[in-house]
Amino acid sequence: MPGPSLLLSAFAPELSGLDREPPPGWVVATAGIGAITAAVETARLLREHRPLRLLFVGTCGAYDDRLAVGGVFSAARAIATSLEEVEGRAYRPPAEATRWPATWVLPLPAHDVAVPPAITLTEAGALALSRIAPAENLELTGVFAACAAAGVPAAAALGVANRVGPGAHAEWKRENARVSARVVDAVRPVLG
Repeated sequence: MPGPSLLLSAFAPELSGLDREPPPGWVVATAGIGAITAAVETARLLREHRPLRLLFVGTCGAYDDRLAVGGVFSAARAIATSLEEVEGRAYRPPAEATRWPATWVLPLPAHDVAVPPAITLTEAGALALSRIAPAENLELTGVFAACAAAGVPAAAALGVANRVGPGAHAEWKRENARVSARVVDAVRPVLG
């Protein structure tokens, strides 16, 4: 008998109520905040539920004008990176995996997503990281890496809740609920 599909977010508010009323055939859960926490919890959930596929929903910050606050898109790839790496102050061994593609396609525009170890606070940092991707999210490499290791197809739908930089946290606090609801509305056709 086929297993369920797994709908995942970093934390419950980004599910916009789907955690209280899961769609038929879907298990809904949270992975926690940050790539390492998300990788560990995603791996645990994959072992527990053995889903056919995983959909991550959440918010992100935009580095520049390629993405507008309130916009929704799918992740093409999750890319582990850091400001230190981009600016040449850190080095990754070539054998280290840093990029995980989405392995099923959502009916949304697709963009790469940078996943730094922490939220970028400066405009200069946003400019530097914009060379990697138009947006940043803290969990996606962990989620996609766990799915790749388990052989579970994964996709992500993200909403832009803020511009990356000094005012990002205040903007995210104002926009998170509205943008999370837009993401959930955008994926409803996939949820059945």
